[in-house]
Amino acid sequence: MSNEAATAPTAAAAPAPEPLPHGIGVSLPSEDARAKTEGTFPYAADLWAEGLLWAAVLRSPHPHARVLSIDTSHAREMPGVRAVLTHEDVPGTPLHGRGRADRPVFASEVVRHHGEPLAAVAADHPDTARMAAAAVIVEYEVLDPVTDPEQAFEAEPLHPDGNLIRHIPLRHGDPDAAGEVVVEGLYRIGRQDPAPIGAEAGLAVPRPDGGVELYLASTDPHADRDAAAACYGLPPDQVKIVVTGVPGATADREDQGFQLPLGLLALRTGCPVKLAATREESFLGHVHRHPTLLRYRHHADAEGRLVKVEAQILLDAGAYADTSAEALAAAVSFACGPYVVPHAFIEGWAVRTNNPPSGHVRGEGAMQVCAAYEAQMDKLAKKLGVDPAELRLRNVLATGDVLPTGQTVTCPAPVAELLQAVRDFPLPPLPKDTPADEWLLPGGPEGAGEPGAIRRGVGYGLGMVHMLGAEGADEVSTATVKVQDGVATVLCAAVETGQGFSTLARQIVQETLGVEEVHVAPVDTDQPPAGAGSRSRHTWVSGGAVERAAKMVRTQLLQPLAHKFGMSTELLQITDGKITSYDGVLSTTVAEALDGKELWATAQCRPHPTEPLDAFGQGDAFVGLAFCAIRAVVDVDIELGSVRVVELALAQDVGRVLNPAQLAARIEAGVTQGVGVALTENLRTARGVVRHPDLTGYALPTALDVPDIKIVKLVEERDVVAPFGAKSVSAVPVVTSPAAVASAVRAATGRPVNRLPIRPQAAVVTS
Repeated sequence: MSNEAATAPTAAAAPAPEPLPHGIGVSLPSEDARAKTEGTFPYAADLWAEGLLWAAVLRSPHPHARVLSIDTSHAREMPGVRAVLTHEDVPGTPLHGRGRADRPVFASEVVRHHGEPLAAVAADHPDTARMAAAAVIVEYEVLDPVTDPEQAFEAEPLHPDGNLIRHIPLRHGDPDAAGEVVVEGLYRIGRQDPAPIGAEAGLAVPRPDGGVELYLASTDPHADRDAAAACYGLPPDQVKIVVTGVPGATADREDQGFQLPLGLLALRTGCPVKLAATREESFLGHVHRHPTLLRYRHHADAEGRLVKVEAQILLDAGAYADTSAEALAAAVSFACGPYVVPHAFIEGWAVRTNNPPSGHVRGEGAMQVCAAYEAQMDKLAKKLGVDPAELRLRNVLATGDVLPTGQTVTCPAPVAELLQAVRDFPLPPLPKDTPADEWLLPGGPEGAGEPGAIRRGVGYGLGMVHMLGAEGADEVSTATVKVQDGVATVLCAAVETGQGFSTLARQIVQETLGVEEVHVAPVDTDQPPAGAGSRSRHTWVSGGAVERAAKMVRTQLLQPLAHKFGMSTELLQITDGKITSYDGVLSTTVAEALDGKELWATAQCRPHPTEPLDAFGQGDAFVGLAFCAIRAVVDVDIELGSVRVVELALAQDVGRVLNPAQLAARIEAGVTQGVGVALTENLRTARGVVRHPDLTGYALPTALDVPDIKIVKLVEERDVVAPFGAKSVSAVPVVTSPAAVASAVRAATGRPVNRLPIRPQAAVVTS
């Protein structure tokens, strides 16, 4: 070494980087956020396999028709066509369904809704597959569709199981009770579509053992595997579902009727088969929010305290049952809202029609009744001459009160605190009457409105939802946590649908074990089941399973140290990657304690059991409840009927904030979905035929339609029976915001506003 080199000054050592914050309560970013924003995240539509064939499905153009014959000969003879399947080619169970197996894989004798599948084709090119599907000749005898759910009671049976899916007569209190003040109303809620950002897509690959692997954006892979195995006539262990990236899900969005033909084609051809639905097929295939008809009568005393609520609730289930029985239970149970009602008499029905199928969409049942009971509270306040917020405060539910189902509210229920928070939050300033600010008018930039026709309204909504399944549903999830070489891995079949479970799982392990690098393994059905990704299940049951498994690994990690120093593991704590004892005698790092060890544990989480509602709608049917209050401020052009939502101020009981940024994003997304319900989203039909099944005919709210969303207060009163004490976050804003917007439009116009979405004519003031 030269003298010059020997005497050269050395650079100062760079300081060690500060460890990134991690664990519960930190806004840890999603592990796949970068890939999704850069467009490199693999979704099902991106998949490819050697020797790939393409699939297409023939769907009925009629909502109701008798199938006289199906001729596939022309399609089979087309060059490049490898298989054409109909109902005759289903080797196993021909029926499937989320809640009830009553839906055929392929229609055979009759079609019951527009877009019902009749045949599927596999070909060597997607255009060939589509042309071959169109070449299948079906002879129909067109029948009159039943599209009015009220007519379903008297109509001829549309299904072997009849037209009535479920009837719940809820009886609570004295039927002869009456109030001094009575208000009545008739309300209609439209058909909302989940409208995922990516349409359904999937890849089926045959296996050497005669089975098949399905690569899907499934939100409930084990249920989908079991349905597929039954359809294919195979044991479940010969069908594997690998979950790909889910391009948006507000419910169990994946259509099983889309998945099942895919695997059948792969088994028949012996080749990988890919199917990518068009947006039209997506609208026609998957389930929608139940259109609902509601009749209400509220009784109150002279002070505005509720005495009795009477209601009739009719859900249009469409052609098949799906999860309509569960949606009806929620609608009937929450028909009175988060209010104390001594006497309640509710009749609820879910019926079949020839309309598009309905099923689970975020806040199902609870959203429809919220719009109705909050409209009733506005009517009651107007009739009594009482401030709408004050009237609500006189009736709100609290912990220890009893629901109309007879179940005592044992979880935190700070409804009054939530309502007071939004009521007292400062109102937004009024828009200025200058040309420069015309973009603030309803109707958007350069709208046709005039400032003099604008009326501002302030309205309120109080909503509630249940968490997890209900009425005896066995909610259980299993998770495994492994630690090796200082890296932790979580294996759990809880699908990341955008609700943030994979991020939460990392935070739980970081918090419990002090290991910074945590990865969540991809999901497939080789793992134990975790259930569906809905109703905030995975935060509770899957997060609970991860926490228990991590705690078991923690015990394995600390046990040798505790034994060495003659103390119990409870006297040791892990903080910021360090293990210390209560008395300071022991201090070491997690990395040193691991010292090359491989530790792992598997655990389950199963919440306390519930029970079905009895013949009178009574029973402890729900594990837990979540509540929300929203104050809406709207500007309405009373000449044009256009509505601009200026601001939505929200307060919510969340139990515990696990990831602040993620929680805020979930709330804002839920509120935005609710604004769509209130103002724009309605999948329209004409005698059962879906009109404009595309994103030009179905109006989703855009960034320009989203108002200022102010999260005024998050009440962190932990639910002691829930892991981490956390509650459902995203569903209850969806439930509450449409009611709040409608309330504000009523305040601005004086009109009843009894239909969602709000039509322009409902907001026009003529006198």
